[in-house]
Formats: sequence, C-alpha cells, structure tokens
Amino acid sequence: MNTILTHSKILNVIAREERPWQSPKQGDCRAFLYAKQSPRKAGSDDNFRLSSLNSLDNIRNNNIIKMKRLIHSFLPLALAILFIACNGEESNIQTEIKIPVSVMSIKPQSISKFIETTGTVYSSKEGTMKSELAGIYRLQRNPATGKAFALGDRVRSGQVIIKLEDREYENNLQLEGKRLNLELAENNLKKQKSLYDKGGVTQTELKNASIEYVNAKYSFENAEIQLAKMSVRAPFDGVIVELPYYTEGVRIEQTQNLFKVMEYNRLLMDVKLPEKHLPEVTLDQKVQITNYNVAKDTIIGRIDQISPVVDADTRTFQSVLEIDNGKSLLRPGMFIKAAILSEQRDSTIVIPKETVISRQDGKVVFTVENGIATEKTITTGLENLDAIEVLTGLKLNDRLVVSGFETLRNKSKVSVIQKLAYELFH
Repeated sequence: MNTILTHSKILNVIAREERPWQSPKQGDCRAFLYAKQSPRKAGSDDNFRLSSLNSLDNIRNNNIIKMKRLIHSFLPLALAILFIACNGEESNIQTEIKIPVSVMSIKPQSISKFIETTGTVYSSKEGTMKSELAGIYRLQRNPATGKAFALGDRVRSGQVIIKLEDREYENNLQLEGKRLNLELAENNLKKQKSLYDKGGVTQTELKNASIEYVNAKYSFENAEIQLAKMSVRAPFDGVIVELPYYTEGVRIEQTQNLFKVMEYNRLLMDVKLPEKHLPEVTLDQKVQITNYNVAKDTIIGRIDQISPVVDADTRTFQSVLEIDNGKSLLRPGMFIKAAILSEQRDSTIVIPKETVISRQDGKVVFTVENGIATEKTITTGLENLDAIEVLTGLKLNDRLVVSGFETLRNKSKVSVIQKLAYELFH
C-alpha cells in the first residue's frame, strides 16, 4: 500500500477507535435512510426500527474492525518514521547551538587591597586676623594685581594687608624720643665701661648705666611693637579666604575680624577606622585620594598621625591623613574618598571580580579551549572593588570567559566573538 499515514491521520483513527458510539458518517447510513424513506405498513413500526438499528450496528462494527486492521498495519511504520525524524532534529540542534562569549588571556598583574573611608579635608594652616587697636581702616593694594587685596589673592608671610591710622595714638608712643633716649643710654654705658676699666668709676655706677640702657631699649622696642599693630600682616604664605567689607576711611574698633588666610598646598583629614584595621595602618602609609568633582585625578597622601586608643563607644580609632595638594585640585571643606593601601601583590593572577560565580561548594569560573567551555573551581586571595586574585585553579595564558558565562555549563560549546585585554577591566 503506497499511502503513508501522517501523524494527524493516525491520531484521528485512534480517536475514532476510542469513540465507537460516535454517529457514523453520512455514507455509512444509506441503508438506514433508505429504510426510513421506504413505505411501510401500519403496525409494523416496531419491527422496522429494530431492523434498522441492527443494520446500523453491523455497519459500525464492520468499520471498527477495518480501522483496527489498518492501525495494526501502519502504526509500527509510522512510529519508526516519527522516532527517526525526532532524533534527527535533536541531533541538528545539538550540533548547531554555540553560546557566544568574550574571553581574555590571563597575564601576570598586580593587585592592591585598600581600606576605604570618607571625610572632609581642612587646611594645614589657617589664621584669622583681628584689629588689636582702633583706627582708620585702610585696605592696601596687592602688588601682584595692582588692585586692592581681594578674596582668593595669594599673600606672603609678613605682607601688609590692612593699615589702621591713628595720629594721636602714634604721637603718644613718642617713638622718636625713645629712640634718642636709647642712643644716649647706649653711649653713656660705653663711657662708664671705659672709665671702669681705668678705675675712674665704681662698679655701682657702671651697673646704673647698664640699667638705664636696658630700660631705654625696652621702652623703644615696646613703642615699635605698639606701632606695628597699626599694620595688619599675613601670618604665613597662603590665600585670603575671608575679607569682611569695611568702608575705606571709617574708624573701626578693636577685636574686629579683618581677614582670614589659609594655606592648602597641604591638607589634612581626620578619619575614624574600625578597630580591626589597627594592625594594618602604619605611619607614612600611602593613601589614594579622590573627589567626586575631580574623579579623573588621583591625589596621593599619607598617614600622618595614628591614635593608639580605641573609642569604647564607636569601636574605632582616629587617624590623620596628610594630603599633597600642590596642584590645588582640592579645597578645604571638600568631601573626599580616601583609600588606604593596606596590602599589595605583584606578578600574580588577577581576574575581573564579576566573572567569579559563587556557589555553595566554592567559587568557579569558565575557561575556553578548542571551542569548549570548562568549569574550574578556584581559590582566591586579595580582592578590591573590581578585581580579585586567584591562588589556585587557573594558570597563565588560560582564556577566561568574561562575558556570556551566565548561561554556560561545563563542556558547553561556545563561539568566541571577542578577545578583550585585561586593562579594560583593571
């Protein structure tokens, strides 16, 4: 027989076999319809119905027998064809599926472990200058700009920023008279020493001349000190960060804030670290400083001070960081992030941290060789935010899967679509 049953025809035949009570098709009921349409005598209805039903049952039973024979003949052949087709499709799928991945070749790298903290920096030097005397306010000119001193101007130690004028006060100092009195006392002392060497004066007279000289000297120096208070100078090299406004030529009183100077080429930051890090922190230890506004630049600092005492309430100890701010990238008051270098290893196997899969029985990664992904169990060492050191489980020049590993299984077939350098992750 040349006809081969399809899957759907086989299913239909089985369905018909399982539903023998289903009404026969129109072609199978010709005898019944013919009998129904034929004239019959009155009183013979019961015999006619019984005869018709018997005919229907015979037709249906014959059809069922034929269908069973047909099924028994073709079912083994159909199942064999179906089995071969399914095996062929599964084989094609297995040979065609390859998971795309990106890999990198493992090379020796260095890795560092950091203790990270945050805080606010402040200047290493700052001073607020006040008026010690009352006087007329005179803001001086900055030689560097040719204008009056202003916020942000750099100043040198001892440079006069503001002068106070009070002629009456200056006259009362009698500075010139005290200078002349000092000269007379100095000449008299020299004369008495000469006479004492020759025996012309007594030791008492020599001492009295010395006392007069010392008193004249102190009086003159005190007058100079008081006069110097009329000129307000920068206490050290730095930048003017505060300069309250006063009207030029107006008299100001004592203790008024005049200006504030900061030096921030060297900045400081107080940090409180958990007590567990106390053994890891030492003086002069290197610190990497970053700021959220200047994220591209890394500034170098060091541990300047360490408190040996742990706070009983917070379980922390205090340290002071010193930051080299020679490029003036930071300003006092900025919030920064500090990474204290606690440990570093060179020429070791370092991989991106995101490629490590953590499981209950350990950590695993995937490597690729000859188009096959292999699952490898590893042990790790130092780690930071982006990278992790591998102590065992990998070797140099292994091709590590860095992208697409999420769906891999051991011995999965892969297709390498990209080879990446570790610098992209480091």
